Amino acid sequence: MLSDPIFILGMIACFVVLIILMIGIGGFAKGGEFNRNHSNRLMRYRIIAQAVAVILIVGFAYFRSQGGN
Repeated sequence: MLSDPIFILGMIACFVVLIILMIGIGGFAKGGEFNRNHSNRLMRYRIIAQAVAVILIVGFAYFRSQGGN
């Protein structure tokens, strides 16, 4: 499973979502100018990254169910 490229890409996408989420939460907690300037942009990036991660995970599950190793 760890040698499957779709699985690896899915894991990387999940970590990217986590990083974006942590930056967003940190900016929200700190508040101030950074939060005012970047909160909406970070939200959009997180939603896009989550969509990519979900597509990769569903694709991985689909190909594994079809007998692909």
